[in-house]
Amino acid sequence: MKVAEGIHLVGSADLSDPKDCCVYLVDGGEELALIDAGAGDGFARIVDNIEKAGCDPHKLTTLILTHCHIDHSAGIPDFVRRFGVKVKAHQAAAEILASRDALRTAAIWYNLEVPEITVDQTFSNSEFRLQVGDQEIVCLHTPGHSPDSISAYLDRGGKRVLFGQDIHGPFHPALGSDVALWRKSMEKLLALQADVLCEGHFGIFQPRAKVEAYIRSYLQKV
Repeated sequence: MKVAEGIHLVGSADLSDPKDCCVYLVDGGEELALIDAGAGDGFARIVDNIEKAGCDPHKLTTLILTHCHIDHSAGIPDFVRRFGVKVKAHQAAAEILASRDALRTAAIWYNLEVPEITVDQTFSNSEFRLQVGDQEIVCLHTPGHSPDSISAYLDRGGKRVLFGQDIHGPFHPALGSDVALWRKSMEKLLALQADVLCEGHFGIFQPRAKVEAYIRSYLQKV
């Protein structure tokens, strides 16, 4: 599903596997990036969807992991083995994945084991910029749902596209959730004034007014 020029939804509970988060593809020309990897069983369908979007999966160089939860991360080893992608994530995500903790990764809720996942590049500051081909992607630390949560955004064709995975939560002590930090993170995302929101489980929201309304709806609920 095309989201914007060079941006596609290639995985989700409907598109690839019921356990998968939404997986997004960013076309940077000579290089491609994935935002998250799904839970693993949908790997072949995600690759097929990349090809259906008119992109060559062998151009995949970067996988941005928005947080450590198993529905976002367990597909990583397949993308590393098949395409040699380099994984970028917050330092806290790398630490939680290294522990293979079934609670902190939410694996226990999916009845899955945590695979061995190596993060190639981490950041611990509030902002981290990546270059994928001709496209710059900005990653922001947005803790709340989990301590390692990040969001990413890019500007293309006069529009700002925000990958704000799992804005909706859920929030649970076993996940390291912090609602007060989450509220601050949501204010940070609102300040971006994104034209398109690519959410972690509920798909695409646009234009800007709908993006803002979606985020504020959760600020009112939680």
